[in-house]
Amino acid sequence: MALRGHNGTLVTEFLLLSLSDFQELQVFLFIIFIIIYITNILGNIVIIIITQLDPHLHTPMYFFLGILSFLDIFYSSVTVPKMFINFLVVDKGISYQGCITQLFFFHFLGSTEACLLSVMGYDRYIAIYNPLRYTIIMNQRLCVQLAATMFLIGFLHALLHATMMSRVTFCGPNQVNHFFCDIAPMLKLSCSNTSINELLLFCVTGSIVLGCFSLTLISYFLIISTIMKMHSAEGRRKAFSTCVSHLTVVSLHYGCAGIMYLRPKSQYSLQQDRVIAVLYTAVTPMLNPLIYTLRNKQVKTALRQAICSKIFVNPE
Repeated sequence: MALRGHNGTLVTEFLLLSLSDFQELQVFLFIIFIIIYITNILGNIVIIIITQLDPHLHTPMYFFLGILSFLDIFYSSVTVPKMFINFLVVDKGISYQGCITQLFFFHFLGSTEACLLSVMGYDRYIAIYNPLRYTIIMNQRLCVQLAATMFLIGFLHALLHATMMSRVTFCGPNQVNHFFCDIAPMLKLSCSNTSINELLLFCVTGSIVLGCFSLTLISYFLIISTIMKMHSAEGRRKAFSTCVSHLTVVSLHYGCAGIMYLRPKSQYSLQQDRVIAVLYTAVTPMLNPLIYTLRNKQVKTALRQAICSKIFVNPE
């Protein structure tokens, strides 16, 4: 859809692509992704509820884990529902305003989660390096300040991209080579100069990804150094086991983000980006609660106790 402006025909609606062009796969993919989405929502809601209800989980580690689950719910909800609805409908359009809004929340939640993973790495370092003063250092005030800071960074990052994208002119065609509105595929449709947008994408988003990843690496370098100095093999095993879940999530998150945003422009493949985007918008948010549940004894114990209390509670 387009309207006539003073500079020509301006796009007011974009068309999104499905993951597959084969009609016979549309219903199958719809079922697969709606199952993934529901699993993601339910799994992360369970994590949030468990960390709130169990007093043993009222620690900085599980405070940040609850925030991670909160982010994963909405991060996935920004893109996945529109994607699986488009498997069944003919009109795959999204308004210009809707596209910019989707882009804003995608980068807001994504960059906030990148900052959160760095904070969680620092939290694990303090817990292992100085366990006796852990709750004193990672006090409630500091945790709230860290949470507010990472949300602010994510908000400003997303606002910058959304503002700059709103200044880009789209004259047609209006088919986005993606299943949601993201910066790189939208810039391909622009009929104006996009060099500033491309520079911001590479420098600002790349700096956030590299900066958060570097901070996480530093935390784990210090963690490993601390663990290696431990005299007890059992102590080393327990210390490392507390980091395995977080390290797995970090690997998934930064692996996808690095491929997406740290490649030279000449190596961009929008088709490849669509496949990678499925991993970090749909699959990874679903895996996060499974990773933390399966690898964390405290969460498993709290979940088991919560289920048993509901099943075997004595009626009044």
